[in-house]
Formats: sequence, structure tokens, C-alpha cells
Amino acid sequence: MTKKMKLSDLTEMLKDLDVEALEGVNIEGDIEFDVSGVGLDPNLSYALGYEAAQVSFHIANIAKLLGYPVDQLFGASMGAVGQEAPSAEGIAAKTGFSELASSSFEVSPVKEWTHTIEEVTLGATSSDGGSRGNTITLGGENALPYYFDAEMPHRNYVTMDVFDLPISMAKSVRTNYEDVMDDPAEWAKKVVNEYNADMVTIHLVSTDPNIEDTSAKEASKVVEDVLQAVDVPLVIGGSGNPDKDPEVLEKAAEVAEGERALLASASLNLDYERIAKAATDYGHAILSWTQLEINAQKELNRKLMTQCNVPRDSILMDPTTAALGYGLDYAYTNMERIRLAGLTGDDELTFPMSSGTTNAWGARESWMKESPIQNDSDWGPREYRGPIWEISTGLALALAGNDLFMMMHPTSVQVLKETTQSLFGTKEAEDIDISNWIGAEV
Repeated sequence: MTKKMKLSDLTEMLKDLDVEALEGVNIEGDIEFDVSGVGLDPNLSYALGYEAAQVSFHIANIAKLLGYPVDQLFGASMGAVGQEAPSAEGIAAKTGFSELASSSFEVSPVKEWTHTIEEVTLGATSSDGGSRGNTITLGGENALPYYFDAEMPHRNYVTMDVFDLPISMAKSVRTNYEDVMDDPAEWAKKVVNEYNADMVTIHLVSTDPNIEDTSAKEASKVVEDVLQAVDVPLVIGGSGNPDKDPEVLEKAAEVAEGERALLASASLNLDYERIAKAATDYGHAILSWTQLEINAQKELNRKLMTQCNVPRDSILMDPTTAALGYGLDYAYTNMERIRLAGLTGDDELTFPMSSGTTNAWGARESWMKESPIQNDSDWGPREYRGPIWEISTGLALALAGNDLFMMMHPTSVQVLKETTQSLFGTKEAEDIDISNWIGAEV
């Protein structure tokens, strides 16, 4: 016959029997945890921890009754679960100290951070001569992001990618846009109205001579359509073709005149002077793009200011985002070095930064169904893996000083915005219910 009893009952029974020693006796049994009523929610781990603590203390008390030197191992203050914590007076009486030494902790700004990051405003409302519903201001920091002793004047923002033709993309991303991929204007509406994008980045990839070789004039009509479809600030990107992009961005800048868009982008391997002139002629900002090299970033910024006369408040940097392993480490380090250099007085680097966080989807670990490496461990479901990869990339670079994130997956956008806004202070941190994580749909 099996009989259940509590460990506390066993302790009391040994006390009542006045047991001094037990020889040749084995105490065997199964331990049950009572976590009824808790269910599968975050309280479960706490309940299990509490029950485990109950077991350990009862077993220790039994061992103590049987003569085992428990006090020598755990200290004389070891008591049963639920015992009231000793008071300050009790501690003082036992230790001989009458009071704890008083201490103060103060922080002060880093003395070397003497310069402010330039503020760059994107978008133009009707009062500014444009038609945007709001403007977005980046930069203005006097310290690293979320720093405890310096105000962060502007929060991080997210611009979501839209393309002027259907492109190949990871399945878990594509499923969110399959109904709008043939219409850039509708695509833009969806990311703003349903996915809460702060901005829209329109990529005119069809203009690439190796794709459709769409003319600059025809591509500019897509820009007009997107401007009419949404009223958030716009980022206008070409195809990445260094020969075609200057012409495309010139025409796009013309049709978007007065809207204070961000032209993406000027780089050292194309006619950056031509793009810079379009930006200044039509009142836009310019994205200064380099590839993970701080000296190249300084050189391009210097040329934009001195050769092209681009105002300081119209330059945003993109030092390139690498999103895998050592690449992310390098991207983070590069951005942090740029931000620290700006704060300490390098006036060629005192500009806000943008991250192509979407690059996270270029890593095969984010989208491949399983590892192509023989005998490799399981990578886990890509439906979770991909968004987590994009989120991790964004959050890492947010800590490095990045101001604007170009992103794709709606869940990634939601998590990054909630996290950064909680750190910034515009959104109260909420208790996260992880009870349905396993069955959650992404």
C-alpha cells in the first residue's frame, strides 16, 4: 500500500519519536509538486521554484534532526521556508555592527563627450510647403543611446521597405505582402496602416539595366503614386546600379520637390556630386553610404559638405549593416566608433545613422529551412528564426547609436519599436505573456 505524506509531517514524526539515530534505514519515495491552479503561464516557473525550495528546506531540516551538521554547511541562520527574514536590529545584534555605513552614488556626463550629433529632419508638412502628415527628426544626442545622464531628444524610427516590382524574398516575409506586391502604392499603405511604419522606403529596383531597365521618368511616377498613397516621410532608393542611380534619383527628387525626402544614396563608387546636387536643388536630405569603413565614411561626408555644399542638417549616414556573427560584431563596432568619434568632436562624423536592418534576411540562417551543413544541429523553425534575426540585428545597432532602421518583417518592426520606445521612455514597459509562445503565429 502506498501512503502519501508531506515532508513536514515526516519532520514532525521524527521529532515526536525523539529519534537520536537511524541505522540500516532507507527513506525512499517520489516527490510531488503541487502547482494546481497555475497552468501554463509565467507563474509556473515561480511556483516550481517555490516548491523546490520547500523540498530542500524540509530535507535539510530532516537531516539536521538526524544529526547531520547542516548548520556548518549552510550557516546557523538556516531555517524553514516561510521563516521571517531577520530584522536590521537582529543582524546588528548578531554581527556587532550598530549600523551600515552610509554611501552615495552619483553619475556625471562623460567629459570627453563635448559635441552634439546633428539633427536631421525628414518630411515636410503643409506649413513647410509639403504634404506629409508629420515630420521625423533624427539625431541631437549628447551621449550614447539610452544613457543614464544625458537626455535622448528623439526616439528611434523605422522605415519599411516597398519595391516597385515583386522581388524574391524569404517566405515568412513574402506572405505578409503577397496581396500588394504588384502595386507599390497599396504596399506602402499596408506597411503604414497595418504595420505602423514611421516612414516608407521605395526601392526603384526595376530601373536596373539588368532587370527591366525602367526609365527614370517612369520610375518617378511610382514615387508620385506612393506620395499620394501615404503621408509619412519617404526614403527614395534606386536599384544599386552605379551608372543608372544618379539619373533615377535626380528625377525622383524633382517629382518629390518640397517633401523633404531622403535620397538613398550617395556613395564613393558613383556620381555622388550629381545626387547631392539633386538633393540640394529640390530640398531633400541625402544618405551617405559607405561599407563598414570609418575612414571612407569620413571621406564621403567631407566631400558632400565641401565639394557639394550639402548642409550639415541634410546628411544621414549609412555605414552598412552586416547581420551575421562576426559581421554584426563588426557593424556594431563600426557604428559605435562613429558615434563616439562624433561625440568627442570629429565634425565629419557628427551625423545621425541609418541601418539597413533588412540585411538580416540576407543571412542564410534567417531563411533556409534547415542547415546545409552535414551533421549540423537543427536550426529551428525559420518562421521564428528570421524575425528574431532581424530583431537582434536592430536592437544591437540601436545600442551602438543607430537612429533609423530600414526593416521588412511586421513582427520585427513591432518588437523593435516597442523595445526601443520603452527604453526611450515614450512607452511604458508591459508585462510580457510568454505562455503562448510555442503556439504563437508569426
